[in-house]
Amino acid sequence: MPVNPLEDAIERMPLVVVSAHPDDAVLSCGALMMYAAERTQVTVATLFTDAAPPPHTMSARRYLRQVGAVDAATLYRQRRAEDRRALASLGAGCVHAGLADAQFRRRPGGSSRWRRLIPELGHMYPVYRRHVVSGRIAAGDTETLRFARDLIRRLARHGPALVLAPLGVGRHVDHVLARTAAERSGMRVVYYSDFPYNQQHQADGGFIRRYGLTEVRWPVRPAKTRLIQAYQTQVRALFREGRIPVVPEVYFLSGPSARPGTGEAQ
Repeated sequence: MPVNPLEDAIERMPLVVVSAHPDDAVLSCGALMMYAAERTQVTVATLFTDAAPPPHTMSARRYLRQVGAVDAATLYRQRRAEDRRALASLGAGCVHAGLADAQFRRRPGGSSRWRRLIPELGHMYPVYRRHVVSGRIAAGDTETLRFARDLIRRLARHGPALVLAPLGVGRHVDHVLARTAAERSGMRVVYYSDFPYNQQHQADGGFIRRYGLTEVRWPVRPAKTRLIQAYQTQVRALFREGRIPVVPEVYFLSGPSARPGTGEAQ
């Protein structure tokens, strides 16, 4: 009899891991995925895997400098390649949705002289601290949310399948959008605590209480650290001192199955 309720689910059904960006799934679920890939089909669906061409906002330019990127297109090409290699080493499937990262996501309506001169005017989330990590999905992101929801449904439709989705710890809007898309998909969902952001930020207690979620921990093997190190474009920015904490992965689930989301994307 499995001690951890996630073990039983993994033994019985395929696993679809919803990742906001390349690296998020491995960062938060790497140990669980290693275990699952030896027992069932694992597919990682990464939503925000691209950037838009310049002009970029000040926040986006700061991010590119932080990770030492030559340009956004090259960076995201490298990030996708890192993700494919890391997941292939696990034997996991890899789906890149091709959506633009929040820091590069444009408002509908095309270009204009003012948007070229002041890029913030043309972006959905122009300022990192005020918008990107606000936890609020912009009204203009309705189609993005619907696309993500439908992708999750397609990947899990041959189920029953277990969907893992980010809890949104740290309030990054892409993580919250991924959570909301999974919540509205109608699939069986388990939410994972976003690492390493959960080392500094608290989980969304309101969301946990609303769905009656229970915390479950998953032990981490040293091999997970090596897997994280495959994402070299991000490791130095995420772990300033070069040390990756070895801490249990944290999941939140509701009874025998997570409650399905309700309604359509608004």
